[in-house]
Amino acid sequence: MRPDELLPHRPPFLFVDEIADVVPGESARGRWHLTGEEAFFAGHFPCRPTLPGVLMVEAIAQLGGVALLAHDSYRGKLPLFAGIDKARFRRQGAPGDTLDLEVTLHHMGNSAGKGSGRALIGGAVACQAEMFFALVPYETCEAPEDGA
Repeated sequence: MRPDELLPHRPPFLFVDEIADVVPGESARGRWHLTGEEAFFAGHFPCRPTLPGVLMVEAIAQLGGVALLAHDSYRGKLPLFAGIDKARFRRQGAPGDTLDLEVTLHHMGNSAGKGSGRALIGGAVACQAEMFFALVPYETCEAPEDGA
């Protein structure tokens, strides 16, 4: 399964490259490979490209979206951030790194839920966070080829 089969996200805002495991509605594991070609590295920071911590949280949340949307009960919904708690950044990401992502969903309802996750680099925790999300109706559309 590819991330874009479940998530509405598309490049340049798709931060999960591969899905290793999914338990629909419960958990998922995946990866984000940083090539160094990502646009944000050019400005964050010149001479020391560093993955923004908020994008690690977004990658964890996107993987949570995979776990959620893999469950039949949540198809046709769009999970949106409603809150982030206890976010901790313990290691920087850089070009060439791979983020191993893990997420577990908790307290699921029809209109909201809670999850927690972490991103590891080289086996060490780089980021961890608890996330709250709201579920809203979502209708798919055909995205323009040029991204406009």
